[in-house]
Amino acid sequence: KSSYLRIWNQKKIGCILAVVTMGIYSSLLFASTFVFILLMCSVDSGNLHIWAFGIQMLLQTLWHLIIQYREYCLQEPVSVRLFLAVSSSMLLTQRITSVSMDLQEKQVKFTFDASSNMKSCVTLLPLFGYILSFTTLLGGPLCSYSQFVSHVEGIGLNLAPSPLGVVFLKLIRVSLLELARFFLIHLIKQNVYDPTRSTALYGVLWVWGLALALRIQYYSHWRISECLNNAAGFGLGENSPGDSRAWTGLTDGDFWRTEASSRMSQFARRWNATTASWLRRLVYLRSKHFPLFATFGFSLWWHGLHLGHFVGFSTWASAVIADYYIHSYLHPKLSSAWRKLLYTCLGWINTQMIVTCVVIAVELRNMSGLRLLSVTFIGLFPLCNIILLIILKLNIVIL
Repeated sequence: KSSYLRIWNQKKIGCILAVVTMGIYSSLLFASTFVFILLMCSVDSGNLHIWAFGIQMLLQTLWHLIIQYREYCLQEPVSVRLFLAVSSSMLLTQRITSVSMDLQEKQVKFTFDASSNMKSCVTLLPLFGYILSFTTLLGGPLCSYSQFVSHVEGIGLNLAPSPLGVVFLKLIRVSLLELARFFLIHLIKQNVYDPTRSTALYGVLWVWGLALALRIQYYSHWRISECLNNAAGFGLGENSPGDSRAWTGLTDGDFWRTEASSRMSQFARRWNATTASWLRRLVYLRSKHFPLFATFGFSLWWHGLHLGHFVGFSTWASAVIADYYIHSYLHPKLSSAWRKLLYTCLGWINTQMIVTCVVIAVELRNMSGLRLLSVTFIGLFPLCNIILLIILKLNIVIL
């Protein structure tokens, strides 16, 4: 009973949070949840995923197109509440498709008693709590349905360490990240890049600093979401329940670990980690042909189909493929320690430059981002990677 009460509170607080932050647009989330529950009650578990995925992506795409119509055709500002609702709907898509895949793969099973509406409601209550949980409503990260239920049922039963100290330390790190972002933005504004007066190196560094400031905003957002989940009792690692350092079981990315990536494939796995795992399960492992391009193509669709998204995600996919070929060709030739160190340093610089191109294109979304990449010549980095990929492929074919 206590676990069901906790789940009910999760759902209730989530609904209140949705209405307060999104207003009338919170109906998008409630409608999607209601449709999914109807599908669960009427569609066989083997076919549920196809229906849930199709309907949810159709609704999400419709609202993305409405936003684009308002922005580009009507030239009118879009409500912040609508942006929040669509962003939350994207996270809702993750949770709904995660459950539908669990049912399809028989990892989770729901049994409904047709003779008792009360028992059916009790069966669906944990699902409502999972989909509309206030801890993941606005910022993630994604956890599986079985993890959610086991966490809720285990709260109060296991002697878990208090998360308050860990949450406090994480919030300090967020404060430091935001302080660094504040000074970085101040520096960027005080030294605006002028193509007619500034050197090419200055332009590259200026755009890199801008992209870094945009990425720090994501790291802070993920860390705050992680703190919220930890404070609610979620995210405790399974192996070390008595260790306060074990509150790392639910995270989307660490600033230092992700930014230290010296390969694009490493960065792709570490950036927004729970979403990357979801995309791998939803698309990559299920695609028979060109799984990597299919994964990045779906990510483009899921994010909203803006022009900058097309350029950003196609660049990212091409860079990851180039990374695999270049690394497999060069790494066996690194015989000495100093060569490996030089390769790692150059790889880190290359990764940072390509990530900068992707972030600027995706975040600015329109032609302004593409113009910025062209005038600063930073767009040459992914282009050089693609050219090197073509050369290596031609050599392999010739040999």
